[in-house]
Amino acid sequence: MTKQAYEKPTIIKHTGGLANKFGRGISRRTLSRIDGIPVTSLIEEHGSPLFVFSEHRIRQRYREAYRAFSLRYPKVQFSWSYKTNYLDAICRIYHDEGSWAEVVSEMEYEMARRLGIPGDKILFNGPYKPKPALARALDEGAKVHLDHYEELYQAEQIAKEHGKKYPVSIRVNMDTGIHPRWDRFGFNYDNGEALDAALRLHTGGHLYLDGLHCHIGTFILEPDAYRQAASKLAALAKEVRNKTGMPISYIDVGGGFASRSTLHEQYAPGTDSSPPIDDYAEAVTSALLEAGFGADEMPTLMLETGRALIDDAGFMLTRVVGNKRLADGRRAMVIDAGVNVLFTSFWYRHDVLPVIDRGGMLEETVVYGPLCMNIDIVRPSVHLPPLEVDDALVIRPVGAYNVTQWMQFIRLRPKVVLIGTEGQVDLIREAETVDTIKHLEKTPPRLSARSADE
Repeated sequence: MTKQAYEKPTIIKHTGGLANKFGRGISRRTLSRIDGIPVTSLIEEHGSPLFVFSEHRIRQRYREAYRAFSLRYPKVQFSWSYKTNYLDAICRIYHDEGSWAEVVSEMEYEMARRLGIPGDKILFNGPYKPKPALARALDEGAKVHLDHYEELYQAEQIAKEHGKKYPVSIRVNMDTGIHPRWDRFGFNYDNGEALDAALRLHTGGHLYLDGLHCHIGTFILEPDAYRQAASKLAALAKEVRNKTGMPISYIDVGGGFASRSTLHEQYAPGTDSSPPIDDYAEAVTSALLEAGFGADEMPTLMLETGRALIDDAGFMLTRVVGNKRLADGRRAMVIDAGVNVLFTSFWYRHDVLPVIDRGGMLEETVVYGPLCMNIDIVRPSVHLPPLEVDDALVIRPVGAYNVTQWMQFIRLRPKVVLIGTEGQVDLIREAETVDTIKHLEKTPPRLSARSADE
């Protein structure tokens, strides 16, 4: 009889009873289909890892948001935030729904123009707009939001050179009770700087103030902060009108609405703790309606919502490539999708759902990506059943920021597919190859002839 090899026992602590006020909490969940399409068939056709977007969810979330605001206010215009996700197919869906474009660089501006969005339906934000890009945007009628005095001065110089008087807007920062304050952008409202900038713009004689813009932060969980922001912008608009005669045609309250994702520091899941879009709409629109604008001077309400509209529509399909035990006894698994393509893993406790539950005890598990870096942790702790190599997982929601902040660090970026409203599956971005990465490089001739054997 062959003697069995000794294996050190592992003791795993299990706690019964109520874990917290939300009840028993841990449940066995799987996700085998997205919009009716089997996850396994998507992986078989397109490989793993794989980003999947749901057109149905994109359109549904947009329509919910537009309805929430337009029910409460007569003049509403959404502008899709390109930095949140600038895949052409995704942007086209939002534009098809009636959204304008909101961009923060000359790169994003060119992306919007390539998609056929006219300049007068582009909001141009950001602290740095190179002079050629600023001149182009002004000439094409874009809603340019000036960030600082140097930019205001540069816009004046362009107006002089072109012999035109351009409409512009100013970005305003303020205290709305949210910390940290985003006061690095724009002119401060509370110390009077924003009003001074408006008066300076007016007295210069080469520009006129068309709108006011603010963006108070990101993943804001308190709708009342938007009520304060809208109230202050409305007050500033009225003061500018009284002192200069310049009517403000639009007020832009930016974006930053929370999605249903769960932040690492949140106790309750995001589906329970993130406010519904109606709460944000009520806060913003009530402030504008109560500001005392006459019926003929009501400003258009502009919104630059990104994350709240796209996050739920994005999924990452991935496979288990290894299982192990850590030194402290915890179960760990390695998957083929890392933080290079799931940047939001640093912010969110993403749902990690097996496609098939093979049974076995749920156990606390650390989910690592495939990168040879200690920071490559997709989920530091999640209760999962035992999984085998090649078993598929779905990570959600991943629609916001991952395909704009991803990078080809150690591994190449994967394919992206879109599931259409009729169930069609379209490839909207090819997977990268080494040639994709290397085609911009140049090797000096003095190095190109050498080889590793020399």
